[in-house]
Amino acid sequence: AVWALLFQSDLIASQIDMTQGEFVGYFKLVWTTFFDGFTISTGDAKMDSLLSGGGMSGMLTTTWLIMTALMFGAIMEKTGLLDIFVKSILKIAKSTGSLIASTIATCIGTNIIAADQYIAIVVPGRMFKEEYKKRGLKPVNLSRTLEDGGTITSPLIPWNTCGAYMQSVLLINPFDYALYAFFNLINPFLAVIYAYLGIKILRIKPKQTA
Repeated sequence: AVWALLFQSDLIASQIDMTQGEFVGYFKLVWTTFFDGFTISTGDAKMDSLLSGGGMSGMLTTTWLIMTALMFGAIMEKTGLLDIFVKSILKIAKSTGSLIASTIATCIGTNIIAADQYIAIVVPGRMFKEEYKKRGLKPVNLSRTLEDGGTITSPLIPWNTCGAYMQSVLLINPFDYALYAFFNLINPFLAVIYAYLGIKILRIKPKQTA
């Protein structure tokens, strides 16, 4: 909005309400744009859809999803449910490779069951955080694994929020484009292979704090 005032003053002038004065009109337009985005009518519906949008209100749904995921993870942690899940998983996750494989599998499973990317990142992150630290693994390993298992697999699930968004924009079922999403399909397997081979696995030095 600020750059538009400097370089697109003619366009901005056509959008403001001058009844309350020029300064108030400009200020009101900028403030409204910050909150509710920008709307323009060019006569072309597709162009209007492309150019219109933005603002903080457009991010409220995403913000609520993140807050819900954090609250859900906190409730599971405080009630001891996370410990139960972690202990059962760690019985088979003896090595670094199996730990990372278990993290990715948990992220994918959460994506399928909870149908939300943020929950699939936050909950497994809280589940495995302490175990990674106990095994001397830097937090970046967990962060990268959450991305490999939680973020990039969510668009492949039709009922997941990301998959539903992709379908609404592309008008293609995620199952139809999944076979062509090579990055999304291959990366989780590469992460597991790298973990078992010890490639790019960063460890905490004895004198280094996590």
